[in-house]
Amino acid sequence: MKHLAAYLLLTLAGNSSPAEKDIKAVLESVGIEADDERLSSLISELKGKDLQELIAEGSTKLASVPSGGAGGAAAPAAGAAAGGAAAAAEEKKEEKEEAKEESDEDMGFGLFD
Repeated sequence: MKHLAAYLLLTLAGNSSPAEKDIKAVLESVGIEADDERLSSLISELKGKDLQELIAEGSTKLASVPSGGAGGAAAPAAGAAAGGAAAAAEEKKEEKEEAKEESDEDMGFGLFD
């Protein structure tokens, strides 16, 4: 992923076909060592392809992937309203308990400590 990110940064900067040495320079500028095998594989896969078309094609593929959270079928409208409200209240209570537990997990350490 880091190799692809560097490749994309270089193309955004105007380099239409970045070479391995260009990508290595970007990665080394932020202290990351490039993996030669993955880098050469990335270069060979993207050689001669239009990035805008690849991104558009990837977006359409991602749109068809289920991302969860949608649930199965819709609940029946008549009898489920009262039961749904009770379930929602119970979920809120559980979320509050989980949030409380999560705040204890960091044990005083911050992200940048």
